[in-house]
Amino acid sequence: MSSPVRAFVVNTLEIMNLDTADVTDDTLIGDGGLELESLTTAELVMQVEEEYGVKFSDEDVEAMQTMTFGAFVAEVEQRRAPVSAEAGSV
Repeated sequence: MSSPVRAFVVNTLEIMNLDTADVTDDTLIGDGGLELESLTTAELVMQVEEEYGVKFSDEDVEAMQTMTFGAFVAEVEQRRAPVSAEAGSV
């Protein structure tokens, strides 16, 4: 599935010099998948937070090590939805 959030995350990973050629929604972010270390995951999250105005706690970032790529994108989209709805109600 393609979405603006997914495209942004893939592009960000590529800018970070990570290979995204085989990334699917089922690819793990941590061990056995993209193999992102905690600092790399934190950098990715900072980029997403800046781009979409969402926030993740330190505990959220730690938990991402066991998430799939698709679950991460879905989480960003879910957290983004309330922000978009609030902006529209002003």
